[in-house]
Amino acid sequence: MMAFGLIALIAGAASALMFASIVSGALISLVLVCLAPLPLMLAAIAWGPLCGAIGGLAAMLVIGGALSMPLALGYGLAIALPAWWLGHLAMLGRSVTGGTTVADAAAVEVEWYPLGRILLWIAALATLLTAGSLLSLGTDASAIGDAMRRGFARIFSLVGDTTVTESDPRVSLMVAVTPVLVAASQMTTLTLNLWLAAKVAAVSGKLHRPWPDLSSTSLPPMTLVALCVALAFSFSGGMAGILGVIVTTVLMVAYALIGLAVLHTITRDLANRGFWLAAAYAIIFMFSVSLVLLTALGLADAVFGFRERYLRSRQPPPLPTP
Repeated sequence: MMAFGLIALIAGAASALMFASIVSGALISLVLVCLAPLPLMLAAIAWGPLCGAIGGLAAMLVIGGALSMPLALGYGLAIALPAWWLGHLAMLGRSVTGGTTVADAAAVEVEWYPLGRILLWIAALATLLTAGSLLSLGTDASAIGDAMRRGFARIFSLVGDTTVTESDPRVSLMVAVTPVLVAASQMTTLTLNLWLAAKVAAVSGKLHRPWPDLSSTSLPPMTLVALCVALAFSFSGGMAGILGVIVTTVLMVAYALIGLAVLHTITRDLANRGFWLAAAYAIIFMFSVSLVLLTALGLADAVFGFRERYLRSRQPPPLPTP
């Protein structure tokens, strides 16, 4: 029990230090803040959700004492709570009885929480975090837009040699793309942290479940309907339009991740598969337009079932009946 508490405190202290590094102003602190959920996720996955919860509370107390209580509350809502919940979902499972005969009744298997639903939870958390960060600037769309215009005009004025007004086209462009960039970064950061935490737990022998087949990840069918509804709302004005843009962005990122799963599936039989996957990832990181193609691949798989057809075509023909 003492070791359990010590692990929780270490995870909380590490997460708090990573989060508090932002006050240093160093560029590396941005990376550390993005990775702040990682220790808590690792604790929740390897030692249970209670360990992650204790670590999160300890981190909040450290941040509240060293910096301020409002900042500690923000840390708890934006980092500790999502890290604890995703770590809990990653290890959530239920026992199912395998076999249909009496002899097989003792065979008990564990059905783990579907990866596609975890991805939807990540999208929901990314939506809430993005909306919360924007609502901190104002209570309606006009107030949020004005606050962002003033902020970006001040930033461009500091960077350049001339004073930039709020009507500058660059300012208007940043105001338009900021909800998209924040939502996409939240979605990517949460997904990356969860994958890293699970990978560290697996390497250290603390992942108390089989490593999931990531290439089989699929979203529930109604996700496509939600994406269409959010896309329609994104063309409206006001807060409904902003929320529509945020939800559309996070679901697009989710389908881009499904596109990666499709890519891993259809390249299984290729010679030098590692080389081709490495080349594909290099293209994705170098050219942002490839993310659009990846999202289109994920959407096409949701509609036409590419992976299912590919795997079915690779199955051996049925044996002839006597």
